[in-house]
Amino acid sequence: MSLKSQQANMKAIYSLVSQNLSYIHGESETGPNGAKKQFHTKSAAFLRALGRDLGLKEFTVSKNYGGIAESGEITLMGLWSEGNGVYFQLSQSVAGRNDFLYRHIAHTEDYSGGSNQWLNCDLFKDGDNEAVLDTLLALRKSTDTEAVSRNAA
Repeated sequence: MSLKSQQANMKAIYSLVSQNLSYIHGESETGPNGAKKQFHTKSAAFLRALGRDLGLKEFTVSKNYGGIAESGEITLMGLWSEGNGVYFQLSQSVAGRNDFLYRHIAHTEDYSGGSNQWLNCDLFKDGDNEAVLDTLLALRKSTDTEAVSRNAA
């Protein structure tokens, strides 16, 4: 996905989490609809492209629509190498916090991983894809092979 497309998705995601995604206008409580559906669709597309941009060797993007009182969450879990990965989750906070959760993980079923960290949602308002990449890439640990090649250079 192009940088311009990623930035457009980021701005759309910001706009969507800035509104009440838990209100579903009379639709089924558990089904995706309206703005909530758009949030999940845009977020999944953004996270799939982000996984590629981060250089993850393997990754999955999952969606949990949640119920009537929440936005649900869209999650990227991926690995650069064995024991070296990232967990990044987009959701609308019910506590009024405009941040997205991220942390280091050791494997693709690591749901407790490293310490929770928070990425300010305002980066999405400005479409600051580079800042998001830099923040998440900071979690990447150098492998022994990478360290040896840097020392040899």
